[in-house]
Amino acid sequence: MCGITGWVDFERDLSHESSTVGAMTRTMACRGPDAEGVWIDGHAALGHRRLSVIDLDGGRQPMTAEDDEGRTLAALTFCGEIYNYRELRSELSGLGHRFRTASDTEVVLRGYLQWGAGLATRLNGMFALAVWDTRTEELLLLRDRMGVKPLFYLPTEQGVLFGSEPKAILAHPMVPRRVSAEGLCEVLDMVKTPEAAVFEGMYEVRPGHQVVIGRQGPRKRAYWTLEARPHTDDLDTTIATVRGLLEDIVSRQLVADVPLCLLLSGGLDSSAVTALAARGSKARGLPPVSSFSVDFAHADDRFRPDAVRGVRDAPFVRDLARHVGSDHTEVVLESAELTDPALRAAVLRAVDQPPAFWGDMWPSLYLLFRSVKQRSTVALSGEAADELFGGYRWFRNPNALRADTFPWLTSGSARYFGGLALLDKGLLDKLDIAGYRKDRYQEALAEVPVLPGESAEDRTMRRIGYLNLTRFVQTLLDRKDRMSMAVGLEVRVPFCDHRLVEYVFNTPWAMKSFDGREKSLLRAAVADLLPTSVLERVKSPYPATQDPAYERALRAELAGVLADGDSPVLPLLDRSRAADAVDRPLGDVSLPYDRGSLEMALWLNAWLTEYDISLDV
Repeated sequence: MCGITGWVDFERDLSHESSTVGAMTRTMACRGPDAEGVWIDGHAALGHRRLSVIDLDGGRQPMTAEDDEGRTLAALTFCGEIYNYRELRSELSGLGHRFRTASDTEVVLRGYLQWGAGLATRLNGMFALAVWDTRTEELLLLRDRMGVKPLFYLPTEQGVLFGSEPKAILAHPMVPRRVSAEGLCEVLDMVKTPEAAVFEGMYEVRPGHQVVIGRQGPRKRAYWTLEARPHTDDLDTTIATVRGLLEDIVSRQLVADVPLCLLLSGGLDSSAVTALAARGSKARGLPPVSSFSVDFAHADDRFRPDAVRGVRDAPFVRDLARHVGSDHTEVVLESAELTDPALRAAVLRAVDQPPAFWGDMWPSLYLLFRSVKQRSTVALSGEAADELFGGYRWFRNPNALRADTFPWLTSGSARYFGGLALLDKGLLDKLDIAGYRKDRYQEALAEVPVLPGESAEDRTMRRIGYLNLTRFVQTLLDRKDRMSMAVGLEVRVPFCDHRLVEYVFNTPWAMKSFDGREKSLLRAAVADLLPTSVLERVKSPYPATQDPAYERALRAELAGVLADGDSPVLPLLDRSRAADAVDRPLGDVSLPYDRGSLEMALWLNAWLTEYDISLDV
């Protein structure tokens, strides 16, 4: 896993711009702590930061391919993992390609020479890449089907700037740090519009898409989208197919030349991946797999069931670890760590925008990954199973299913993605967040594929599934990518394999919920691998601290922001409400302020300060 960046300018020779490209590349040192490379040739400059995972000695980048006379044909900067690279290497060797390394990077490069942009449909993996073709003088930007790996770009009058993260583009001296009203709406609302980036003029390559930049400007094309197809398998065959796909996916994603582990929450999704990995490891005579979980100090005494977390993770984690025999580590966090200024600054630098939603989960995830990185370089996660198999409550909430908006923003769920209660009403009216959300929802609806003759229920559930797989899951994948790569840890997501996504997306809802519970299909597919406690566990989200000291620290920080007349967030706040939020008794729910509102105000202030943002609203 790595960080990539680059600059194409058709009107100037970039040979003397190594310092600028180097500065762009170094912004992503955390993504790639093992090596740095820059390649410049005429109108194109590519940068790369490497996290060594496959072929530790041979996979250095940017990587070039030459003809028999030594002329460069193409140069590649690549981030990700290709899980079918061995099969592709064999095919390419049969077509006459010669390989110098054992890396998947060279397979991608040689695949481009053989198939051009058509390479995309042959790759199974998570990836973001850029190829500069010296023969056509065109740059190809390519992103994986589900958007596991990020890739941003900013068209210029003479070419383009690109990077794995906005910070790489922002490091270029000609890029202003402006945020428009639409960009601020993306920050403040949980809509995650495909292609939209927060910074003005910047875009994100859409999952499953490619962007080609030539002298006439960028050309965008989809190479993969979710399609509606008839499902002809019966229930038993469907369960068996899901199981077979999962076995193949996990087996492929266990390949690495560095230590690898599993992220385990004790829920169905991560437990299924861990159990499959443990069984595969044992079958090959390998040592027990390593697994990691997270919890908070004193949780035995402090935990109280709430609307979404009925029980702690720890007992289920321990049951699963014992059941599969994993070498398990519990990472125990102190709530006081979560408000450490240095930690929160590191989180902000990793995200490049206010990470307000989910509050303390961002810093706690960072700390978890930092601990994991001490023993592993690669981890497998259960992300995306809820979106794929129907795990969230809104999949079974009639009001959410009927609502004319994103299901996670309906009553019962929206409180987790609010955070606007302390913002100035005049600002909110000017931004028209409700109108922005409505427009984005209508755009999403227009994309939903239709299967002729489908029942009303399946049509509704296809819509809900599509929204989750193209919008909601993107926020989770972003969070996991940024927090893991901030400490140089690669996280793989088996449930994002496009073969599994295509198959389950087209499975009728009656099969996905055949036993009346969430994720029935997944539960049946892995039933023989899990202990009863885990198999029967009700869906529970990532743990959050319940220590009142955490909210006290947030309030104290907000009090300091309000007292500093130079705080850039002040014009955006309703200062009276913000003062009330600071002074109210802990546990008082009589006012419309929650911890999320405190988080939003504080992260906005930190972002405006550290990034020197100019707001055009």
